[in-house]
Amino acid sequence: MNWTLARRAARLEPSTIREILKVTERPGIISLAGGLPAAEGFPVEAMAAACAKVLRDHPREALQYAASEGYAPLREWVAAEMAGQGLRAGSSQVLITTGSQQGLDLVGKVLVDPGCRVAVESPTYLGALQAFNPYEPEFVAVDGDDEGPLPQGLQAARGARFLYLLPNFQNPSGRCLPAARRLALADTARAIGLPVVEDNPYGDLWFDQPPPPPLAAALGDDAVYLGSFSKVLAPGLRLGYLIAPPALYPKLLQAKQAADLHTPGFNQRVVHEVIKDGFLSQHVPTIRARYKAQRDAMRAALERQLPPGCRFNVPAGGMFFWVELPPALDAAALLPKAVAAGVAYVPGAAFFADHGRANTMRLSFVTVSPERITQGVAALGRVLQEAVK
Repeated sequence: MNWTLARRAARLEPSTIREILKVTERPGIISLAGGLPAAEGFPVEAMAAACAKVLRDHPREALQYAASEGYAPLREWVAAEMAGQGLRAGSSQVLITTGSQQGLDLVGKVLVDPGCRVAVESPTYLGALQAFNPYEPEFVAVDGDDEGPLPQGLQAARGARFLYLLPNFQNPSGRCLPAARRLALADTARAIGLPVVEDNPYGDLWFDQPPPPPLAAALGDDAVYLGSFSKVLAPGLRLGYLIAPPALYPKLLQAKQAADLHTPGFNQRVVHEVIKDGFLSQHVPTIRARYKAQRDAMRAALERQLPPGCRFNVPAGGMFFWVELPPALDAAALLPKAVAAGVAYVPGAAFFADHGRANTMRLSFVTVSPERITQGVAALGRVLQEAVK
């Protein structure tokens, strides 16, 4: 018997990052590749206490099928939290998802037709490209600079179904859009009729000052907003959310019902029990302090070890450095040499929807100690120094 695959199956591709992570499991490799949050920051004791309380007080409800929209008190918490950031939407507009990655898939399923245009940053989050790609869009890369997409660059995206953005400490570039750029993008998007899908998994991981308000606060019903509990609590819970305009919400909900009926109700209740009384206001600053120290260690190491012709950002939050090598170098071709030297990274070409820039790489600093960061960047520097000779 021969299985006949759907046309969209040909567009499903393995994750470049996850393939690289298999290499980093080798003993002795210092991995600067993964985008994983630091396990030391997982609130194990708070989670254990919440699990016990949920199973003691509401065991049958927590273990039963639940509403597709999500646990009502958690949806109300999300709506109140976002109102504090200027995004005013009722809890009836909040959909709890199985990780924010599912939110991207639902958006693609509901909004993307074969051949339609979807606008993205350059570079952009690889996972979003993978989520949208099976629905067969034509990606349009918006021109940008160090502050993000250029408002005038949106003119090339006229007629696109939406613009996908990560304004806060973007994966992979680490950049954070300034307030003025956000407002200019929102104004231009509204003027040309371009909806915005705003993804914000890293916004709470700021080091010195919080990022500006979300674009969705200015755009209202012209935006879909996605958030996640993965980076502030634990990714294994697979818990995210989206906020959608009333006209779009019912179809996203129907797509969610068809996908998995609902996000695990037990997980939702446990997370709500942990966060409902302000836990995150004490917990997240400890994560920020840890990540800032690791960011500083990587910055110092890169300044010492990179050869002339290299350029990198200094992220004000999040988890990533973005490094541009001299134009003649190919980060993917150099990766085997780096691994042989004991260090791994993610080549940057996979993060581009159009013509990937081979001379780029993404470095993550949050799962490695400052001492190991110093060692890993030194090894990377030796590989690059040899390559530019």
